[in-house]
Amino acid sequence: MENRTDLRQPEENGTSAEKRQMAGGQTAVRVVPVESMDEMIRLFGVFDENLKIIEDETGAHIRTEGDCIRIEGEDGSAELAAVVTDKLLMTLRRGEAIDRSRIRYAIDLAKEGNAELITELLDDVVAFTNKGRRIKCKTLGQKKYVSALKRHTVVFGVGPAGTGKTYLAVAMAVLAYKNKEVEKIILTRPAVEAGEKLGFLPGDLQNKVDPYLRPLYDALYDFLGAESFKNLSERGVIEVAPLAYMRGRTLSDAYIILDEAQNCTVEQMKMFLTRFGEGSRVVVTGDITQIDLPHERKSGLVHALDVLKGVEGIAQIYLTHKDVVRHEMVQRIISAYDRAYRKDGSIGR
Repeated sequence: MENRTDLRQPEENGTSAEKRQMAGGQTAVRVVPVESMDEMIRLFGVFDENLKIIEDETGAHIRTEGDCIRIEGEDGSAELAAVVTDKLLMTLRRGEAIDRSRIRYAIDLAKEGNAELITELLDDVVAFTNKGRRIKCKTLGQKKYVSALKRHTVVFGVGPAGTGKTYLAVAMAVLAYKNKEVEKIILTRPAVEAGEKLGFLPGDLQNKVDPYLRPLYDALYDFLGAESFKNLSERGVIEVAPLAYMRGRTLSDAYIILDEAQNCTVEQMKMFLTRFGEGSRVVVTGDITQIDLPHERKSGLVHALDVLKGVEGIAQIYLTHKDVVRHEMVQRIISAYDRAYRKDGSIGR
């Protein structure tokens, strides 16, 4: 790791801080202790890429100074950078990795006055995968979503791709089954994607719809393992099926997840929401900016969010680009599309 102190040439007539003070600017200095060189290397990142993000986002100047990190800048900038740096070090000490997305989210939280939540999120272990990996809420939006899943009978999780809507819902469904809160898990999706029709696909009906249900299978494999999933499916404990299979049924003591709900028609959504019986819980997920229905058809998800607003026992959680846990470019792309949708008013046609 390069020492940042060596990278910046000394000024002949005093430090940069002194020069700013002579010019009338107010400069503050904060010092954050570091426990080891390895910790500092992991914080700074490859070629100091993490450090550059903190400097760019906060406006502070950061360098190493012995076993400390010295932060210099305007009072607000220096304090913000110091708080974020301290919280990120705490994250590393708890065995968690940090990346560019996590750093930017930590800075956003600190700017909003919620710096204490940076490390608080680390305590929220939602579930364990079949291989023992801990699944945690990575954003406040996800934390609110999981909290709603625990407390409400019906939950609508609305937001862009990559926010963990489906994955967290499946995690909670598996947890509920293992805790004997429900007797079965039912996952369903409307078989409509990007304007395509099922007829062009080879095979029987199940072969045709399986590609659309693949994300649900993948999430179940993560939490149960392929063998356990197969056994539970054969026993009828887990059912993954297209939405059309739900018609005419009453589903009791089940955890029911409707994914990609923006592609339901109004009639399909009403049909689905009136299927569940005693002891069941329902999760509806979707992205109202990616509706693949014909333009003359209104999305059942958009309609339901409006009709069911304020109904007791129903929670509506809206996730945003800030809750995206994929590549940081996905956040930027979604944010750009959001601005475009707001400008032309085409959401929820």
